[in-house]
Amino acid sequence: VNHLCHRVVDGLCGREPPSRGDYGTTWTLEEWLELLNSLIALFCLAVGNNSSDEEVLTGLAGVGSSHAEALLTVLRARRDEIHRALLDRTNSISSATLQDFDWQLKLALSSDRISSLHTPLLSLSLDVRENAADRSVTMEMNREELKMLITSLESANKVDKYLKIYH
Repeated sequence: VNHLCHRVVDGLCGREPPSRGDYGTTWTLEEWLELLNSLIALFCLAVGNNSSDEEVLTGLAGVGSSHAEALLTVLRARRDEIHRALLDRTNSISSATLQDFDWQLKLALSSDRISSLHTPLLSLSLDVRENAADRSVTMEMNREELKMLITSLESANKVDKYLKIYH
C-alpha cells in the first residue's frame, strides 16, 4: 500500500504514475481506476483543505487501520510536494494578470421588451495582460451578478491570503 500511495503522489506531481500492470491482477480495470481516483482525491482534498491527521483518519473510517496509517504516513511525508503540485496546476490555469480596471454605474430605464425597467447595471472594464499582450475585457452585470462576482473575489482573496501566510 505504501509503495502504491507514493506512486500515486508521483503521478499527481507530474512524474511516472502507477501502472496497473505493476500490481498484477489484484484489481479489475474498473476497480483500479476507482482506486486511483479515490487516492488522488484523498491526497488533493487533505492537502487542499489543510486537514489534520484526525480529520484524514475520520475520512478513512471505512478503511482498515493499517491501510489508513499507510495513507497518513505518505500524506505526512509528501504534503509539501503535493501542495506545490496543486499550486502549479492552479497557476497553469491562466497566466493573465489584471493591470487596471474602470467601472461605470448605469440605470437602464427601459428595454425593447419592457417599457419601464429602472434597473441599475454596472459596466466593468478590465485591462488584462496575458503572455505579454494586453487585452480589454468588458462586462455588464445586474445587482445579483455583481454580488456573485464580489463573493467570488472575496473567496479568491481569502485563498490568496492563506497561501501568503502559510507558504
